Amino acid sequence: MPANLPPQYFEAEKRYRAARTPQEKIEALEEMFALMPKHKGTDRLRAELRTKIAKLSEEAERRPFVAKKGSQLYYVRKEGAGQAALVGLANVGKSRLVAALTQAAPQVADYPFTTRLPIPGMMEYENVQVQLVDLPAITAPEVSSWLPNIVKNADLVLIVVDVTLDPVAQLDTVLEWLAKHRMAASNELKEPPPGMTHVKRALVIANKTDMDNSQQALELLLSRCSGKLPVIAVSASRGDGLEEFREMVYKALDVVRVYTKPPGGKADLTEPSVVKRGSTVGDVAETVHKDFARNLKYAQVWGSGKFDGQRVRRDYVLQDGDIIELHT
Repeated sequence: MPANLPPQYFEAEKRYRAARTPQEKIEALEEMFALMPKHKGTDRLRAELRTKIAKLSEEAERRPFVAKKGSQLYYVRKEGAGQAALVGLANVGKSRLVAALTQAAPQVADYPFTTRLPIPGMMEYENVQVQLVDLPAITAPEVSSWLPNIVKNADLVLIVVDVTLDPVAQLDTVLEWLAKHRMAASNELKEPPPGMTHVKRALVIANKTDMDNSQQALELLLSRCSGKLPVIAVSASRGDGLEEFREMVYKALDVVRVYTKPPGGKADLTEPSVVKRGSTVGDVAETVHKDFARNLKYAQVWGSGKFDGQRVRRDYVLQDGDIIELHT
């Protein structure tokens, strides 16, 4: 079946071939992906573009600060169980949230656009760390060249709104900004809808719930998001809802904790391996060492098995809290 690609696709392809930086290449590839008709004739080409975008994103992540004439491009190297990017308008409290939940020290002030660069911090949840990234407001000057790509690369988007200032309108503005940059905020979709290149798992963070005029606006926001996006009500300044925030962010990352133990020894339950839900014994062995994974014969599992110490193959799907013993 012919691909029937539009002329704009080939223009974007020329820009891709002329691009020099990973960032420029990613932008061109994403435009090609968005312009490509979706049918059986383009399935293979769509898969190839996804692979190229993923490889270039990894390359960009290995180069956190990349200079470009006239501007600066930024990437934040992922750490911990996952990376959550805080997105919103000015003065909604993103920096105060990061300061309250991590050891990072972003600048906090009552005037707009105090955050000019991405500021990562590590948030503790039980025995794992989750990376929160404080970002400039989406309306801040001189961020359009790099801000969307940090959000695209994140594992989770936290849409922060101020419940005292029409949070529904703020949410709609952020969703429109995401759509403008070909991102759909959804915890249900597996494939990007037409015109989009990314589906981003997202939570809505309703901040400043300690203010007197917040309750009615919060109810309107909950109604707007019902069945679409989960809402977490917090007060970064007073500390309300922060424990629920930690838990829901971790769960939204859709990861599991797995513990390894040496044959005949005990598992270290303080430092789990964190992998995507649906990962197998072979996937965890890969995180230990590629040679280890290659020579893996079988594993024993404690937790989700039919009985403790059950022998399983490398394709066995692990559950949160499983303990495994790898045998080569």
